[in-house]
Amino acid sequence: MKVILSRPRGFCAGVERAIEVVSKALEKFGSPVYVRHEIVHNRVVVEDLQAKGAVFVKNLADVPTGSHVIFSAHGVAPEVMREAERLRLQAIDATCPLVTKVHQEARNFARTGHTILLIGHRDHVEVIGVRGEAPDSTVVVFGEDEARVVEVPDPRRVAVLTQTTLSLEEAARTMRVLRERFPELKTPRKEDICYATTNRQMAVKDINGRVDLWLVIGDQTSSNSNRLRELGASSGVPAYLIIDASQIEPAWLVGVQAIGVTSGASTPEVSVQSVVARLRELGASDVTEVDGVHEAVEFSLPSEVR
Repeated sequence: MKVILSRPRGFCAGVERAIEVVSKALEKFGSPVYVRHEIVHNRVVVEDLQAKGAVFVKNLADVPTGSHVIFSAHGVAPEVMREAERLRLQAIDATCPLVTKVHQEARNFARTGHTILLIGHRDHVEVIGVRGEAPDSTVVVFGEDEARVVEVPDPRRVAVLTQTTLSLEEAARTMRVLRERFPELKTPRKEDICYATTNRQMAVKDINGRVDLWLVIGDQTSSNSNRLRELGASSGVPAYLIIDASQIEPAWLVGVQAIGVTSGASTPEVSVQSVVARLRELGASDVTEVDGVHEAVEFSLPSEVR
């Protein structure tokens, strides 16, 4: 039994930046440092930061006055930032710059009177944050079916934005429907789906057909990890989303000759290596890492923690 490791996989630049923001804040200000929601969607990362002194909260009202609070990589609506000011909290924004770009696009389209069709999962924190830039003029659209029936006040003044972690193929199909319905549809100058999402999905596509089973390492709450699992399953083989090696069922491996392994953009490499080690224990004798796109993207830290 052989294992084929996908590349690129794991942490993207936005995730690395967000985790470093929390770590630097703990070094600079001491614990506790508060984080609104999970800094990234991965339980392993969250638990590691908790052990270092980070406190994760759902509501800013739970943060003591004057404390430092960090906004997660997924971004927040402007109202959340205003709430932090009202509560006299010292906010540090760890939003991924690529998500910040989508927020800016939303503001620009709203300013020019466009209805914004936001392709994405309406309950995802990134989508909630982007929609908060222009709640009265933003409509969340998920999939082709919703794209076919969505109504807007003026079909000539419609713009589209996309959640950064969507399936490339699903987003493209939804976009085609919207373009057919709204010929004057305005789009961003650059694709919203981020480079890391694109690269990880393309790496899985390149391996599809060469493996009998996919193991995608990531949190159940991670959008991009779920999309990777779906993409692996689309090749007609079993595909499982697991958080770590403990969730591997030996029965999955019966009769399997080749296993594809990848990880979501918020998954630490230590989780990948623990899975590989477990697969070796279960009989994998050949572990190969494929060539892939080299990612050299880096984002600077917020001024508060530099």
